[in-house]
Amino acid sequence: MIQVVKIGGNVIDNPEFLKKFIKDFAALEGPKVLVHGGGKLATALSRKLGIETHMIDGRRITDSDTLDVVTMVYAGLVNKRLVALLQSEGCNAIGLSGADANVVPAVRRPAKPIDYGFVGDIDPDKINAEFIIGLLQQGITPVFCSINHDGKGTMLNCNADSQASSIAIACSKLQDTRLIYCFEKPGVLEDVDDPTSVVELITPEVYQRMKSEGKIVAGMLPKIDNAFLGVNAGLESVVIKSAENLGNSLGTTIKNQ
Repeated sequence: MIQVVKIGGNVIDNPEFLKKFIKDFAALEGPKVLVHGGGKLATALSRKLGIETHMIDGRRITDSDTLDVVTMVYAGLVNKRLVALLQSEGCNAIGLSGADANVVPAVRRPAKPIDYGFVGDIDPDKINAEFIIGLLQQGITPVFCSINHDGKGTMLNCNADSQASSIAIACSKLQDTRLIYCFEKPGVLEDVDDPTSVVELITPEVYQRMKSEGKIVAGMLPKIDNAFLGVNAGLESVVIKSAENLGNSLGTTIKNQ
């Protein structure tokens, strides 16, 4: 069983949380893939450089200046920091963007109805899953940022939740694969102010109800949307949980029924 784990949110920014997550991830048995975000660091660097950040439904508008920033932060600083931390825990890792070995090509998103700029969409069928599995068979753990390419020399910023879902779907065509989204909260919450209100199971009906009631907004929307994409493409389930609970069964499970 391949485990694709996506890490993001405040965990990457918190050295204590990140250290524990890295230790738990390195301890996972069997082949595994790490996919990471880093949006908060990208936003902070953009602010320092005087570049304004624009978000729509949890997705970053990426003009040419912002593309430079997210490439530096995601493919550089965050990616290599995570690889170095994994090496310190005895997990032999390699940092990758989608351009490396042409492993994750993407297509620039159409400008209508919203022009997101240099933002890409991923087709899981175009991902080089054989390359990923080849690394895993050598005992190497791939660590992916969400910077991909269009095959014509242009980098594209892709949503990290989409990156994780697409990689999991691609790998599932060849081997059983599980997708886990880790962030700073214990799961999807019925009440965002009550960390004990974890929704243990989300079906499409539950999702629609929570959206209509305004209980799921911003960054959680693409996370759950991509969870359902994974489930509909063959993953048995997707789990959303706290990074602190990576090694146990706590969290929110996304299923079709």
